[in-house]
Amino acid sequence: MGFAMRDRVGGRERVLGDALDAARVGNADGFAWLWRAYQPGLLRYLRVLVGPAAEDVASETWLRVARDVSAYRGNADGFRVWLLRVARNRAIDDRRWVRRRPPEELVEPGWVPDTGTPDAWAGAVEQLDTEWALAVIGTLPRDQAEAVLLRVVVGLDVTGTAKVLGKRPGAVRVATLRGLRRLAEHSEIRQRGAAVGATGVTRRSAATPG
Repeated sequence: MGFAMRDRVGGRERVLGDALDAARVGNADGFAWLWRAYQPGLLRYLRVLVGPAAEDVASETWLRVARDVSAYRGNADGFRVWLLRVARNRAIDDRRWVRRRPPEELVEPGWVPDTGTPDAWAGAVEQLDTEWALAVIGTLPRDQAEAVLLRVVVGLDVTGTAKVLGKRPGAVRVATLRGLRRLAEHSEIRQRGAAVGATGVTRRSAATPG
């Protein structure tokens, strides 16, 4: 049974592991499955980093990964971290980085809550279209924008995000929390959050007999 037939069998983690094993030995179907799984998140990340050059940098990233994947020895979760690190390095090396506010100096505390997401952002994000959300995240200082992108949009954990950015986990937690708090204060986030709340009230009112 070829990989293309097996990709419907088992959980996502198992399938990604099989795809990675296949890609390591030059199987095109395995590599294509990895591309389908990770390309959307990669593009979202790069759109904030390099703007219109995102497609080009993503293509260069996959070419580099295709060249080096046979030597990669990690698992599927580690592969996503490696992929994003390659993409970030390509963006920096090619000097395509979108100019934005400089990163804030962070003092790493002993402990920062990992799940401290402001309600205004959490409520509004469910209603956002992706391009609008990326544009708003792109207004953050660079360190906060990257942390929010990798943690909230791409879905990496703190450890994986720290590896991509070359930072300590505590610094990632601080940058993410500061970015989310700043987003919660964004005027458009507030407006959308209010609209979501008003819609909820309207629906509940309509469902309740007078």
